[in-house]
Order: sequence, then C-alpha cells, then structure tokens
Amino acid sequence: MQKRVQDGGRELFQAYNRAGDYTLQFMQETSTSVEFGVMIVGLAGGLALFLYGMRKMTEALKLVAGDRVKNILSKLTTNRVTGALAGAGVTAIIQSSSITTVLVVGFITAGVMNFTQSMGIILGANVGTTITAQIIAFKITKSAMLLIAIGFFTEVLATNQRVRQIGIMLMGLGMLFFGMELMSQATNPLRSLEPFMDLMRGMENPLLGILMGAAFTALIQSSSATTGIVIIMASQGFVTLEAGIALVMGSNIGTCVTAYISAIGKPREAMQAAVAHILFNVLGVLLFIAFIPWLAEVVRYVSPVSLGLDGVDRLAADTPRQIANAHTVFNVLNLLIFLGFTNTLSAIVLRIVPSKPVIEEKIIEPKYIDDYYLDQPALALDRVRLEITRMGKHALSMLRDSMPILTVGTRERIHSLQQRDEEIDILHSAIIVYLHDLSSGDLVDPLPQRLYQYVTLANHIENIADTVEKGIVSDSYKRLDYKLVFSEGTEELIKAIYKETYLVGQAALEAIGNNDRDKAQEILDSKAHFAGLVERARSHLYSRLTQESPEHLVVYKIESNAIEHYRHIHKLFMRVCEMIILQSEPESDQELQQEVPQEGEGHDEEPQEAQEQPEQQEQNSKERSE
Repeated sequence: MQKRVQDGGRELFQAYNRAGDYTLQFMQETSTSVEFGVMIVGLAGGLALFLYGMRKMTEALKLVAGDRVKNILSKLTTNRVTGALAGAGVTAIIQSSSITTVLVVGFITAGVMNFTQSMGIILGANVGTTITAQIIAFKITKSAMLLIAIGFFTEVLATNQRVRQIGIMLMGLGMLFFGMELMSQATNPLRSLEPFMDLMRGMENPLLGILMGAAFTALIQSSSATTGIVIIMASQGFVTLEAGIALVMGSNIGTCVTAYISAIGKPREAMQAAVAHILFNVLGVLLFIAFIPWLAEVVRYVSPVSLGLDGVDRLAADTPRQIANAHTVFNVLNLLIFLGFTNTLSAIVLRIVPSKPVIEEKIIEPKYIDDYYLDQPALALDRVRLEITRMGKHALSMLRDSMPILTVGTRERIHSLQQRDEEIDILHSAIIVYLHDLSSGDLVDPLPQRLYQYVTLANHIENIADTVEKGIVSDSYKRLDYKLVFSEGTEELIKAIYKETYLVGQAALEAIGNNDRDKAQEILDSKAHFAGLVERARSHLYSRLTQESPEHLVVYKIESNAIEHYRHIHKLFMRVCEMIILQSEPESDQELQQEVPQEGEGHDEEPQEAQEQPEQQEQNSKERSE
C-alpha cells in the first residue's frame, strides 16, 4: 500500500513537471510569436511612414519648385551634356524621376525638343535620384521629430500658400526619417534569427541580390524606399557592401516596372520615355554585374572609414555610407557610358515604340492638354496655353475668311464658315473642363492667377468665333437673300477695319504663345489708329443715308453691323492683351517661347486657307464666286 502511494506521488510529480515544461514551452513560443508580430508591425509601419513622408515631400517640392524646374529643363537642353546635367539637377530638387519624365514628355509633344534630345535628361534623372540615398546615409534620424514639429506648425500658422508647402515638405522629410528609425528599431531582433542571417549572407550572390531588390522595388514601387531599407540593414550589420550593391542594382530594375505601368494609356511619348528608362537601367545592371567586387573596392577606397572599430561594429558604421556612394558612382558611370550612345539608343527605342503617325483630323479634339500632366500644375498650364493658342488660330482662320464671305461668298461657303464654330466650341469646352480639374488640386502662387487668366483668354477667343458665326454669317445670308452688293467705297473702308483687326489678332496670338508683354503693350498702343478707321467708316455710312434706293436701309444695316462686329472682335483682342500684361510674375516673361509651334513646322493643323494673307484670300473668294 505504501509503495503504491509512493508510485502515485512520483507519477503526480512527473506529470506536474511535464505540465510546467509544456507551459514554459508555450510561453516561449507565444513570446517569440509576439516579438515577431511586433517586429512585422514596426517594419510595416516604418515603411508606410517612409513612403508617405517621401510622397508628401515630393508633392510639396513639385508645387514649390515645379515652375522653376520646368524653365530650367526647357533652357538647358541644347545638347546631351547640358540635358543630362539639367535632368540630374531637377530630379535632385524635386526628388522624383517620374516628374522629370512627365516634364520631358510635355516638351517633346510641344515640339521644344525631339526624343533623341530628351535621352540626356532621362539619363541624368537616374543620377538625381541618388541624392535620397546620400541624405539617408547621413544618419540624421534623431532630427525627425524636430522636422515634423517645424513643418507642422509652419503649415498650420503660415498664410502664404508657398510657405505652407515648404512646411509640408519639412514634415514629409521628418516623417521619412522617423519611418527609417522605426524600421531600424524593428529589425534589431533579426540579429538572433539565424535563417534571416543566412538569407542576408545569400544576398552576396549578385543574381539573388539583384532579383530580390528588383522584386521588392516592383512590389512597393519605390526605389528610394528599397535603398533606404538596404542602408538600414547595413547599419545593423546585416548586409555587406557587395550585397548592398546588388540589392541597389536590383532596385534600378524594379523601378522600371513603375515607369512602365504609369505610361500605359498615356501619350505615346510617355511610353517611349518608359522604354528608354528600362533600356538604360537594365543594360547598366548587365554591364556592371560582373564588376560588383571591383566597384565595391573603388567605393571603399573613396569613402570615409570609422577608426577604432572592428568587425560587425565597423561594418555597421561604414557600410551605409559606402552603399549610398556606390549607388551614386554606379549611376554616374552609367550616365558617362551611355551618353555617347544616345542616338543609337533612341533609334532602338523608336523601333520598339514608333512615333504615332500624323493623320489629318476629321473631328477636332484637344492636342496638347491631357490628364497625364494634371499632377504637374505648372506644366499643365503651359499645355493649356498651347491649346488656347491653337484654338485662337482656328478662330483667326474664321476671321480671315469672314470678309470675303460677307461680300462675295456663296451659300455653301457661308454654311461652311458657320460650321467651323463647332470646332472652337469643342476646344473651348475641353479647355474649361481641364482647367476645372486642375483647379481642384493644390496650386501655389502665381498658378491660381494664371489659371484664371487662361479661363478668361479661352472665353474671349470663343466669343470672337461666336461673333463671326452669329453676326457676320447672319449678315452674309441676308446679303444673299436680298442680292445686295456693297458699294466700292464702303467696302474699302470696312476692309481696312477688317485687315487691322486680323493683324491685331495675329499679334495677340503671338503674345499669348510667347507670354510677350511688350508685344501685348504694342497692340494696346494701336487703339487710336483703329478708332480712326472706325470713325471714317461710320462718317461715310452716315453720308450715304441720303441716297434713295429700295435696299439702301438693308445695305446700310449690313455694312454698319460689319463695322460693329469687327470693332467688337478688335475689343476682345485688346482684352486678351490686357490679360497678358496683368500676369503676376514678371520673371516668367518669354517663358518657354519655343513651345509654341511656329507656322510651317507641322506642329499644328491650321485650316488650309489660314496660311493665305487677307488680300489673297479676298481675291480667291471673288474668283470662286465668279
């Protein structure tokens, strides 16, 4: 009996010990799971803050500096070298190669540069993106909270929109650094995770490192984030320089996925730029993949070293800066190598993505404005200016045909002139809708004023076309119905008014296209001359009221209406010039003058007869009538 009790007690004690072991094992597993979950949450949250901060900083920089960088790019594209420098500088300022690409596409479609000239800018943009890695490698994450605080209070307290955007930029930069700090803290436990350390050692295989870097970048769609995470892991001693170079090279390929996806459904030039980006990045990685050890040695030689540290501590201290330098050296060497082959590479790209053939439009549609540019307000407004100039050329062609049709035009030609107003209405509606969409975003001075100006300009030009369509066309039908003939003296006086109005219209469109205030002021100074022409024509009409003829009152009304129609059109052109002079930024004079395609360059589809001078137009109309 005693033995049975002892055996039972022993079994109970063993069961108790086993239960304790199971409980301890369960607690350890639970603790490990909790730690792993906390690490994943910290890493994901840090990455989210990093990406969000990068986006806010880029958006603010785009709004603050977008107009200026656009001007820089437009002026520094005379050759491939200056284009590359401009591309690198602009991308370094706005921290987005995608924005640089959008600007380039806008310049190509506007005729400022051809695709071959743009290759230097696209190459330079890759160098500009390396500035992010250099900033990250400075390890100023402890300033994150200070930057967030300064940025927040600047945005809240500032009344000037530009200053508020600068505050948002600082807050975005602070969030970027804070996200890095969270990711750094979250990855600390990985030091004791042997499978992870084995995976990191495997990154020294260049192919595996490149594939991992490309896949991760394609997933999060940010090469800067990939580079930032690689630098963070290097600061923890997880990644060697060779592995870091492979991962960064992979990010160069992965970012091409973002460029390609964003170009789908956009202008053909956007797809060409995306293919060029892919070609440069992939060829660059293939060229250097065998030279990663050599590149690592060069970077170690030129980078600063931390004295008094050994092993993992020294690796963690030096490698982040070395990876950032390797990123810059790699892209600069690619730029220098491929800059001499831009003509060949552009020919390859154009073979892969041919330019869209120019076909004659049967139904007119906007040529320059596209939703692709809405994220870049300064560039989008320049596209609106080009579309308004194009719309003005169509209205001017209606004005050019109006006098010959009023005096000798057939019913078919009158109807044709009336139908052409529909083209103006289509362009006007498209411009107003586009400006409405643009106004819903964030705009900084002077963009809101410029947007209002372009709405007004579009309305004035549409009013000019309506005056021809509703006024001159109506009187032309009356002239046919009553079989009237203008007196020779009156016709000459009205022709003088018509020609002066047409010449003023030509000059006003040139002033719109070039933002030329001097030209606009010169037009305004010609008011007195036009007023004299109108006064002489009116006096002549009053003197003819005493003539007795059955239709003299109808003729008088048509001739008087013609004078008033041209006077109204002239007044609208004067208002156009006043709007140009009232622009708020004097330093933007002559901005992107070359963007407006000149006659004969093939960048616009001005109606066939619009190239003729008024005298020739009148002569041709008379011949047709006869």
